[in-house]
Amino acid sequence: MCTTPLHIRRALISVSNKLNILEFAHALAQKNIHLLASGGTAETLSSAGLKVTEISQYTNFPEIMNGRIKTLHTKIYAGILARPQIDNDIMQKYSIKHIDMVIINFYPLTSIPPINKDIKNHHNTNYDITTDNIDIGGPSIVRSAAKNYKNVLVIVDIKDYTKIIDELNNNNGKISIKTRLQLATKAFQYVATYDTLIANNFKKQLTKHQIHDNNKKPNIYFPHYINCMNVNFTKKQNMRYGENPHQIAAFYTETYNTMPDSISQAEQLQGKKLSYNNIIDIDTAWECVKMFTEPTCAIIKHGTPCGVSSSHTLTKSYQKAYQTDPDSAFGGIIAFNKTLDKITAQSIIENQFTEAIIAPCIHQDAIKTLNNKKNIRILTYKKWKQRSKQPVLDLDYKRITGGLLIQNRDYDTINKKNIQIVTIHHPNMQEINDALFCWKIVQFVKSNAIVYGKNKQTIGIGAGQTSRIYAAKIATLKAKDAGFDLKDAVMASDAFFPFPDTIELAASMGIKCIIQPGGGIQDKKIIASANKNNISMIFTNIRHFRH
Repeated sequence: MCTTPLHIRRALISVSNKLNILEFAHALAQKNIHLLASGGTAETLSSAGLKVTEISQYTNFPEIMNGRIKTLHTKIYAGILARPQIDNDIMQKYSIKHIDMVIINFYPLTSIPPINKDIKNHHNTNYDITTDNIDIGGPSIVRSAAKNYKNVLVIVDIKDYTKIIDELNNNNGKISIKTRLQLATKAFQYVATYDTLIANNFKKQLTKHQIHDNNKKPNIYFPHYINCMNVNFTKKQNMRYGENPHQIAAFYTETYNTMPDSISQAEQLQGKKLSYNNIIDIDTAWECVKMFTEPTCAIIKHGTPCGVSSSHTLTKSYQKAYQTDPDSAFGGIIAFNKTLDKITAQSIIENQFTEAIIAPCIHQDAIKTLNNKKNIRILTYKKWKQRSKQPVLDLDYKRITGGLLIQNRDYDTINKKNIQIVTIHHPNMQEINDALFCWKIVQFVKSNAIVYGKNKQTIGIGAGQTSRIYAAKIATLKAKDAGFDLKDAVMASDAFFPFPDTIELAASMGIKCIIQPGGGIQDKKIIASANKNNISMIFTNIRHFRH
C-alpha cells in the first residue's frame, strides 16, 4: 500500500449543507489550496471574499437543466481519478488539473414531504420532489474520490473539517494515507446510506401501488439482494458488553427512523447507561403496553412478561401486574402507556427493585420520588402515539450463522368483530374482554406460550417450553404460587393445541374460556373436549409464535 502523505493543491467543494464551509474554505485558502466549486457553493464562497473557480468556468460547459447537470464532466472525473505518472500525458493533452480534495454533501432527502396517498397520480408534486432531490453528480464524485483514496482526500462529514485542518497544520499541508482510507470508508458508507434511503422511498411508493392494485402482500418487501439489511443504522453508543460479559456489543439506531415512539428514540432522564439486555427488555415492555388504550403496566424480564394488567388507574395497573409474579418481577423492566405519577412511582419503590422504568411522560414529582433510587434508569419520549395500524415497512431481522431471516413485524391482532366462537357454550362479555386482553399479551411471550388472565390481569404465564402442556403446567404453578384462583379465568395460547391434554388441564383448574389460533389437525377433538368441559373457545386464525 502507498504510504506517502498527500499534498493538497486543489479542492473541489459542492455542498448542500453549507454549515462551517466558509471557515473551512478560508483555512484551505490560507494554505494556498486552489478552490473549485459548483454554482451555489461558488457563489457562497466568492460572496465571502474567497477566490474560487466555478466548475462551469473550468470545464467551459454551463450548468444545464435547472442545475440537474453541473459536475458531470470528463475534466472533473479525470481530475479526481487520475494516477500520478500513469495519467500525466492524458492530463496534459486535455488540460485537466489534478483534484486532490473533494468536499461534498448531498441534497437533504429527509426533508421531502410525505408521498401523496394517490399513488396512481404519478405526476403529483411530492413524487416530482422526490426525484428532483436525488443527487446524481455528488455520489458519483464521492465514489470516484473514495476509489482513488491513495491520491485524493474525500470529505462528506462536516465534523471532519476541523480534523483535516489540524492535520494539514501539523503535517506541512499533507494528509496521511490512514486518514484518506478512513474518510474513503466513511464516504462509501455515506453513499450506501443515501442510495438505500432512495430505494426505500421508491419501495414504499411501489408497495402502496401494488397493495392498491391487488390488495396482496407484495414481494417488494424482500428483494433478491439486500445491502446492509436494506436499513441504515447509526451507532448510538457502545455497550459495556453484550448478553454476557465476554461478548462485545454496540447499540445502533435506524438512521432515518420513522417511528419516534420506538426504544431507539427514548430519552433517558436518569440512571446508569442501558445494557444490551436492558434494551431488549425495554423494547418488549414498551411495545406491549402500546397495544392498550386503558392505563396499562407491563413488567418484563429476559424478554418475557412477568405480569401485565390494565385498570382504571396507573397505580392499580402496576400493582396488579406486580402481583402476577412478584419473584420474577425483581430486577425487571416496567413500562406504562400513560403518564407516570408520584403515587405509582412510590408504589414501585415500596414493592420492588427495577432496572428501568419507561413511560410516555413522567410527572416531575414522580421523577423526584424515583431520584431516591439513583440506579433506576428512567426513560420517556418527546413524541409518541398510540399504535393504530401496522407500518407499511417495519421489518424484523434475525441473524443466523451464515445467513439472515427477514419478516414483517407481528402486529396483527383481532377484536370483538372478527373472533370465531367454535364451541356450543359462548363466552360472556367479561370473558371476551379478558380473552382479547390475554391475546394481546401472548404475542410477547416466548413460544410455546400460555397466558391465564382474569379482569384484565395476567394471573399465570408459561413461556418458552417445548410442549404446550408444560407451558400450561408452569402457568398453573405460577398462578397457585402467587395465590390466584383460576376459576372462571381465561387461557390464551399462541398456537393451536396438538392434543386435548391442555384442555383437560384447563378444565380441572376452572378455566371457562380459551382463545387460540385454531388450524390444527386435532381441532375437532380439541373443540369436543372444550364442549365436554363446558368451556367456551375462540379461534383467532392468527398465530403468534415468538422465538
